[in-house]
Amino acid sequence: MKNLLSAAAGLLLCCSVAAQNFAIATNVLDYVDLGTLNVEASCGIARHWSLLAGVKYNPFHYGEGSAEVADCQRSVEAGARFWPWHIYSGWWLAGKLKWQEYNQGGLVSPQASEGDRYGGTLGAGYTFMLNTHLNLDVGFGLWSGYDKYTRYECLHCGRVVDTGEKIFVRPNDILLTLSFIF
Repeated sequence: MKNLLSAAAGLLLCCSVAAQNFAIATNVLDYVDLGTLNVEASCGIARHWSLLAGVKYNPFHYGEGSAEVADCQRSVEAGARFWPWHIYSGWWLAGKLKWQEYNQGGLVSPQASEGDRYGGTLGAGYTFMLNTHLNLDVGFGLWSGYDKYTRYECLHCGRVVDTGEKIFVRPNDILLTLSFIF
């Protein structure tokens, strides 16, 4: 995974920072997910292709005792978008590889789970050009992969209820993203 991220970072750094070729974005909907901080950088490599790399981080716990909730995570992703018309405008299709370390609990039940997820995301969306340097992306993706997890009776008690490994398919990249285009 580290080699994949290093390669993605190297590709982004090698891209020329010509007009309309580089973008920094943040997904507004991730902040609604208990304050998940996020940033994504992308670089146009051809008229129809851009490479991207992103990180998400959420260390926050809310409430106390049995009312505590958490959706903590650290995740990194790297991938590419195909733009049928032109990069940073109109419809797009995306593919990404993603790793996530998570600790979630208290949202639906008092149980908590933590673990690591690895997998790939396929997504699609539309980018609205608000002005020369600002875009609004809307989109949706599905993430599938491998999950190695441990479930606990509560967020802090440490009593293991279940442990295991499984294949998963789940929604990912529900996007309402603001992008600044350089």
